[in-house]
Amino acid sequence: MSPAAALAAGVESLHLPLAPGVYEKLLEYLALIDKWNRVYNLTAVRAREQMVTQHLLDSLAVAPHLRGTTLLDVGSGAGLPGIPLALARPTWHVTLLEANQKKSAFLQQAAIELALANVDVAHARVEAWQASRTYDVVIARAFSDLAQFVQLAGRHLAPGGVLAAMKGTYPDEELAHIPAPYRVVATIALEVPGLGAERHLVLLEQG
Repeated sequence: MSPAAALAAGVESLHLPLAPGVYEKLLEYLALIDKWNRVYNLTAVRAREQMVTQHLLDSLAVAPHLRGTTLLDVGSGAGLPGIPLALARPTWHVTLLEANQKKSAFLQQAAIELALANVDVAHARVEAWQASRTYDVVIARAFSDLAQFVQLAGRHLAPGGVLAAMKGTYPDEELAHIPAPYRVVATIALEVPGLGAERHLVLLEQG
């Protein structure tokens, strides 16, 4: 199956309506990762069809469970999940926060080449970054354990917002060590089309 066909089938399985032109932008984004990967090693996944599943669909699977208009992607890396979410939700304002210089340079270039008017990039460590705003959603994909995520990123959360942690297997031990005043709102088992592995989204808010 071609990457385009795999993406179309996966998005249909997720029941996620996308605006015209978004499929093409998502595939352009993968082409950019592939191009930069040869020099900067952005991701260990090399095959384009695997990128569709492990990067695009894995990121898009969380979209139906997030609310708000502003999103901070902490430790964005190659732009995951922030760039796919910015393409799927063009009314959201998305900030990609990345400490690695080469990866943040890629993010800047991707935002330009994909004409992502709703995206900005910040090059900093999350604990040192001084943001000019707070966010409805602060999300991280394989960034750290939940307690550390709360401690480092919680200050960037707007009142009533959620911290969203993308996890693999159900994080029993981590859930037992959530620091006050945060509490778990939901732990959602995600079905990522074609992945064949466990994925969970943990949503936390200030209690």
